[in-house]
Amino acid sequence: MVKQIMLVVIWVLTVVTVRAQNNDATTTLQNTTPADDHKIVVVTGARFSYHLVQKWIDDFNKEYPDIQVVIESRGSSDPLQYDILAEVYEHPEDIKKSRQYLYIGRYAILPVATKQSQFAVTYASKGLNDDLIKQIFFHNIFADKEEEAKIKVPFTVYTRFQKAGAPKVFAEFYGFEQKDINGKSIAGSDEHLLKALLRDSTGITYLPLPLLFNPTSTTSFDEDLTIIPVDLDGNGKIKDDERSFFSSPETLVKKLEGKNNVPVAYFHLSVDKNKASDESVAFLKWVATNGARNLNSFGFLNPETNKSQQDSFNEFASKKHVN
Repeated sequence: MVKQIMLVVIWVLTVVTVRAQNNDATTTLQNTTPADDHKIVVVTGARFSYHLVQKWIDDFNKEYPDIQVVIESRGSSDPLQYDILAEVYEHPEDIKKSRQYLYIGRYAILPVATKQSQFAVTYASKGLNDDLIKQIFFHNIFADKEEEAKIKVPFTVYTRFQKAGAPKVFAEFYGFEQKDINGKSIAGSDEHLLKALLRDSTGITYLPLPLLFNPTSTTSFDEDLTIIPVDLDGNGKIKDDERSFFSSPETLVKKLEGKNNVPVAYFHLSVDKNKASDESVAFLKWVATNGARNLNSFGFLNPETNKSQQDSFNEFASKKHVN
């Protein structure tokens, strides 16, 4: 009798164990299968481009739901792994050799002040010509101090601490280097620079136009900021018609699409020529075809006509057999 009971117990335990193992195997398969069905593409780079890139991702996913594109924010350096780099300045030639670029748009950089500051109130009407911009923002040992304009309102200049696209483009346009920019240096991104500015009632800085849009709207500027009008035609004066262009995003973007006396640089997406996945190239191919329609509403400018850059990317995509 005891022997029979022992045999029954052994049989029951065996059945339970087998079923448990089968359940574990099923659970593992269910957990891994969905991940295998979705190809993940990681985008990183200049933070002020993320709102636009996210719009592209959302629209792309409607057509390609099996390709997952995500943004991984850049910290003090790029993430360890990424597929697409969104950048806002020209890379050195040694880096260019190994990457394929899509020059999708441009952006302008403009002086800006906190709306409640005396500087904003005064210079929103006066504007800033090139000489005043150089006097305010740059350390110039060759400047004639006796010929400098008298600025009677308080102001505090803020700038980026790390080497970055916007300060590099801004400084080079006026004949300087980033290290020559005056002011309190803020660590972090352009967004951190903006936050520091907003905490100071005397603050002024330079920022990419996309950052100056209202965070919740693409039809108005940030209500806490004043964009200071600049000398768009480079004649040394700010005329009434030039000031009028700064009244709304629509009029300013439309004006800046042409040739103007402001710092402008390209916004580009790039992949490693040798390691780019088909999924990352498919996303860039989609952006090349559809991305321009969103540029102006996010504060970016259209690229200048340059067929060779587009043709170069299309040739690269065709070699990857991405249509």
